[in-house]
Amino acid sequence: MLILVSNDDGFFTDGIKALANALRKIGEVWTVAPDREQSAAGHSLTLHRPIRVKTIDKTRHIYAVDGTPTDCVNMAVNRLMPRKPDIVVSGINRGANLGDDVTYSGTVAAALEAALLGVQAIAVSAIPNDSDEYAYEAAADFATFLAEKVGKHRLDPGTILNVNVPSEVPMGERRSEVCKMGKRVYDDVLEERIDPRGRPYYWVGGASVKSQLDPNTDCEAAANKRISVTPIQLDMTNYSYLPKMSLWELPRY
Repeated sequence: MLILVSNDDGFFTDGIKALANALRKIGEVWTVAPDREQSAAGHSLTLHRPIRVKTIDKTRHIYAVDGTPTDCVNMAVNRLMPRKPDIVVSGINRGANLGDDVTYSGTVAAALEAALLGVQAIAVSAIPNDSDEYAYEAAADFATFLAEKVGKHRLDPGTILNVNVPSEVPMGERRSEVCKMGKRVYDDVLEERIDPRGRPYYWVGGASVKSQLDPNTDCEAAANKRISVTPIQLDMTNYSYLPKMSLWELPRY
């Protein structure tokens, strides 16, 4: 397999290194990732300035891009790699990407960009334990196992897998819950402070994020210290709502 690894935390992080090392057991790995942290970059492209690529290790195919995770996947697939990869594995993110998190996540966005380009893709995140420690090796091992499954069974076009691995999960664990997205609760996400001149300024994301523990959701799986696998898709059409729109009696062509 020809495998592209990317993330939103940067090419230098422990998570992406553990992921690349594990995936080398099943194929040739190229790492193309941001040159700095791009957390919560979402599915954004750099349009108003040039994008530069730095070769970190030519032998091991490691490249740093001064752009977003989406830029990285685009650059890798269309310019850097010898051919289109068989799979893109994005991660391992430092922290959960559960429920509504996926709309902000640069890790998930890298996988979505791969799907847009017609490439199978997985996004992988590690959830810290109660001591705020991360077990990247266990998450990388499960990601490698799942990548082989994707290679065998194939995903539907426009579909990716969003994976969250609690750090309490032991190395070699293969059990997981295939489930839907849950609901995250963002309280007091804007923290106001005052600068030395008495002017207010704000930090985004100051408070902790909670989850609704609805059945058969990734949030419930995380609360139970279980691996979750959630298929998500590019097509965001609300098909169940289309018939209801007919009641609006909008003028039609």
